[in-house]
Amino acid sequence: MSKSVIIIGGGIIGLSTAYYLQKEGCDVTVVDKFNFSAGASYVNAGYITPSHFIPLSQPGIITKGLKWMFNPESPFYVKPRLDTDFLKWAWAFKKSSTKVKVEKAIPILKDINVLSRDLYAEMKASGDFDFHYEKKGLLMFYKSDEVGEEEWNVGQRGIKEGLNVENLSTSEVKKLEPNIDLDIKGAIYFHSDAHMTPNAFMKDMYAYLKTKGVKFCSNEAVVDVELSNNSVLKIITDKQELKADEIVLAAGSWSQQLSKKLGIDIYVQAGKGYSINVERPTDITIPSILCEAKVAVTPMDGFTRFAGTMEIAGINHGINPVRVNAIAKAAKNYYPNLEILKSETDHAKCGLRPCSPDGMPYIGKSSKCKNLTIATGHAMMGWSLGPATGKLVSEIIKDQKPFMNIDAFHPDRKF
Repeated sequence: MSKSVIIIGGGIIGLSTAYYLQKEGCDVTVVDKFNFSAGASYVNAGYITPSHFIPLSQPGIITKGLKWMFNPESPFYVKPRLDTDFLKWAWAFKKSSTKVKVEKAIPILKDINVLSRDLYAEMKASGDFDFHYEKKGLLMFYKSDEVGEEEWNVGQRGIKEGLNVENLSTSEVKKLEPNIDLDIKGAIYFHSDAHMTPNAFMKDMYAYLKTKGVKFCSNEAVVDVELSNNSVLKIITDKQELKADEIVLAAGSWSQQLSKKLGIDIYVQAGKGYSINVERPTDITIPSILCEAKVAVTPMDGFTRFAGTMEIAGINHGINPVRVNAIAKAAKNYYPNLEILKSETDHAKCGLRPCSPDGMPYIGKSSKCKNLTIATGHAMMGWSLGPATGKLVSEIIKDQKPFMNIDAFHPDRKF
């Protein structure tokens, strides 16, 4: 039986969910407080990352974070504040940063990333889209022996998880990237990864969904919900009231605000990231991460994107020029002949990524609401996990057996 579904949130998770639901014959409406043209889904690094199987909440990250707090150019920053939601999240983050919990997360994150990569490839092969997609892997550049050893430890764990990973010397990297000068000691090469041009994909997906009858409500904020018998009866926006059989909460960093209206307290904090587009030739052909600086470099369709930082400081879209300039400085540090210009940093963008405390997304139904499915908390893997999340949500709503075990993503899980 066909179901009507309202998706709150029009980012990569929301549109991917709409894609799979409409394929299942559902009547889909997507509501977004913005206009389907901005946000983290449009300015991210575009990585599809089986290599990113270790969650942000890992042993030692709190100690590093405390040191980085005093460095305005640091790649990871948490702004301390007397806010109940933040304090709950911070405590849960601390409890999640253990070796045992990270070990449990590794195979799960790897599997869902591989699933998502294959679904992107399936979309590309369908002929329904014309988006940029390349599977060239990911190079982890390092400048110090210590970081090189840390990254190779991760690479070796990736090999145990079935990924193809190599430890490359500078001369071997040069063979892969012959037209660029690099100041590095080596690289760990994950062959498993792919990359895209996010804003082009979002535009392509939006247009496709419109042709399939998906309805879009743009610049429309959900202000309240009406509940009855443990179910959502109606969604109340600042423009209208909407009813549907099922509701999907995919509102990214705003998801916790809305979940509270349903009596569900999921822990989510906004993690701000920045990106700079260089729309001139750089000769960079393979995506890379500048490990010490935590900066992602992606050769996209017609430009190169430099992206970085994880700034947990509440919901705000202020551009911090110090952090933007830190990304530019990192690029120069690794690519001596490349200088990002002020005219390029002046046009830097930011996006807010919804971070759960344990680095695992929330995907599933809470016991507190029968017709609500939650899909948020993907942190830096939102782009990578879009299709997998959308497919899993469609299976949940259609009462099908999920493609993979989703117990680890349960919205009611304890930390």
